[in-house]
Amino acid sequence: MSIPEANVAAGAEAAAPAAGRANAASHQYLSFFLGGEEYATDILSVQEIKGWDTVTRVPYSPDYILGVINLRGAIVPVVDLRVRFSLKSAAFDASTVIIVVHVAGTRGERIVGIVVDAVSDVYSIAHENIQPPPDVMGSVDHMYVVGLANLENKLVIILDIERLVISSVIGNDQAAA
Repeated sequence: MSIPEANVAAGAEAAAPAAGRANAASHQYLSFFLGGEEYATDILSVQEIKGWDTVTRVPYSPDYILGVINLRGAIVPVVDLRVRFSLKSAAFDASTVIIVVHVAGTRGERIVGIVVDAVSDVYSIAHENIQPPPDVMGSVDHMYVVGLANLENKLVIILDIERLVISSVIGNDQAAA
């Protein structure tokens, strides 16, 4: 499922009462694809989903920072998760999106875009259905993974998007620890 542009906040607010009635202990996660794997992040961190657009490059940025975009007057850094996770590069296409997230930073709230291959779904996952990550996580650093959820006979890697984004924008993995 490709969502070229959507305001996720409105959808999350509308879906929250229904999810609360179904299972009070569940939490909603936005899932997305990256390098053939499905990842998810807390939907409350997601501000919006934008179709892929060009970015303005910033000199001397880390290789995983593609550049910045102007989002309604706010200058937003854009992180390429494929590069950040040391995955094989792929051409951006019609399903490539920028997930705009907001996280608490040392200097207040930060807004950052993350480029992913495609948006998948919104899942309600009960806390008890999230297993701790294994000691070996491959290209994704263990400190960025909340856990793994077994959904519909597939594993979804749940990311700590706040920790990932802060360490990516600051450029220091220890800053998020």
